[in-house]
Order: sequence, then C-alpha cells, then structure tokens
Amino acid sequence: MPTATVTSKGQITIPVEVRKELGLKAGDRVDFFPGARGGYEMRARNLSVRDLAGMFPRVSRVVSLEEMDEAIARGAAGLPEPNAASGEEDAA
Repeated sequence: MPTATVTSKGQITIPVEVRKELGLKAGDRVDFFPGARGGYEMRARNLSVRDLAGMFPRVSRVVSLEEMDEAIARGAAGLPEPNAASGEEDAA
C-alpha cells in the first residue's frame, strides 16, 4: 500500500504509482470528501467537461421551459403525470 508523509506545512507528495493510477500530472487538482465510514476520500479533479461527451444518450424529445414548469408544478401539487403517448392523465 502506497504511503505519504505529511510535512510541517501540511503538504504530501502523492506516490508515483497513485499518480499514474489516477492520471495525475503537475497542476492537477485533488478534492477531499468525507467518507461514508469516517475519514476522507480523495478524488482527482483532472477531467474536463469535454470528457463528458458521449456519456449521456441523446434526448428523444425536446422539452420547453413551459413544459418543465408545468411538470414541476404538477409534482409539487402531487398530481399524476400525463401519459406521454396519449396526452391523458395516468390512472396511478
């Protein structure tokens, strides 16, 4: 297991095998998050928003802002969603 030592200034050098595994290079940022079972998790923040290209499917239908507002209002009021196929209200 790779180990790092904290300096008097609170700095560490990330071991080379960890840097390679995470794809870290000089200037990359690292985020620390509280872990679910205590302690912290470290995540490399070295991806660009461009790296998200192709990760999500294309939308089959464009929704207008008005449709979004109506859906939000229906959900807040606890009303059923209209059936997308027939335009009728669901029986649920």
